[in-house]
Amino acid sequence: MSSLDVALKDMMSIDGAIGVAVVDYESGMALGQLGSSKTLDLQVAAAGNTEVVRAKLRTMEQLGLKDEIEDILISLAGQYHVIRPVTGRKGKGLFLYMALDRKRGNLALTRHRLREIEEHLDI
Repeated sequence: MSSLDVALKDMMSIDGAIGVAVVDYESGMALGQLGSSKTLDLQVAAAGNTEVVRAKLRTMEQLGLKDEIEDILISLAGQYHVIRPVTGRKGKGLFLYMALDRKRGNLALTRHRLREIEEHLDI
C-alpha cells in the first residue's frame, strides 16, 4: 500500500471526516481522494481549493512574508474545510484537504492528526 493510500485512509479515520484528498496545487488535480458524501464533489473541491492556496501564497509573496502556511481553515455552518500544504521536500506543491462535519469532529484534534499525516507522507 502506498504512502498516499495510507494517508487518505488515516485522514478518513478522523472522527467527523466527510471527504479527503491529496491535491497538486500546480495542476489542481487530486492525486487521491476518499469520501462517501453525495453532496461533496472532491474533484471540484480540489480545483477550487487550489485557487485558495494559490491566492494565499501570492498574497504572502506580495507582502514579503517569509513564512509557511500551517493550514487554512474555512468554517461553514455545518462543516470545517481544512487545507494543509505539505512542507516536506518530497511533497512540495501538494496539500491535504479535509471536509469535516462540525458536530462530529474535533477541529483541534483534526489539525493535530493532519500535521502528523503530512509529516509521514512520502510521494
